[in-house]
Amino acid sequence: MPTIVFANPKGGAGKTTSALILATLLAERTPVTIVDADPNHPITDWAALDGKPDTVQVRSQINEANILDTIDDAAEKTPFVIVDLEGTASTVVAYAIGRADLVIIPLQAKQLDGKQAARSITLVRRQEQAFRRPIPHVVLFTRTSAAIRTRAHRAILEQLDEHDIPTLRTELVERAAFDAFIAYGGTLDALDRTEVNGVDRAIENARAYAAEIIALLRDERADVRRSG
Repeated sequence: MPTIVFANPKGGAGKTTSALILATLLAERTPVTIVDADPNHPITDWAALDGKPDTVQVRSQINEANILDTIDDAAEKTPFVIVDLEGTASTVVAYAIGRADLVIIPLQAKQLDGKQAARSITLVRRQEQAFRRPIPHVVLFTRTSAAIRTRAHRAILEQLDEHDIPTLRTELVERAAFDAFIAYGGTLDALDRTEVNGVDRAIENARAYAAEIIALLRDERADVRRSG
């Protein structure tokens, strides 16, 4: 079953938000396990609040001794495994990337974030060498503006293109709803529209993002079948 790993050595890049958005949308149709490998345990904290879907399981207390067993066990029990990694380059991060069917590298459209994301891509390529297999990976822009594309954003896109680094067409726009459902618990759809602005637009954005991920996984699997 697909294991989707969210990695970026810079904290605050949007790993937890993008991982939880994807997990809760997938969980509308199928069971999902989230491996919370962030030492701050943000997803474990979310899961302790009211409203967690029954189709979402969260594994925590992750370290380099148990990360591989945890991912493998989760992959046997649920159709999707989502791994939210810590914001550093570590053995845990390297091990998880080695197990990934897809690595998503979230980043904000800032030069510093772009440089840190490059470290994640380097780590992915090292793990490709170590495991002697391609590890699909893609950059996801987070907290972008719905109205304008900044100069820094355009520059990072050009740099990624020059180095043949794929990016998702869908970007997660800066939305109060994305922060709110992590803080309050539950899902995007369960948010109170009278208290949180832009919920429906956030859901539309989130569904486009999830659909693109699913399509990407299907394409990768089709490529494997053709090569086999």
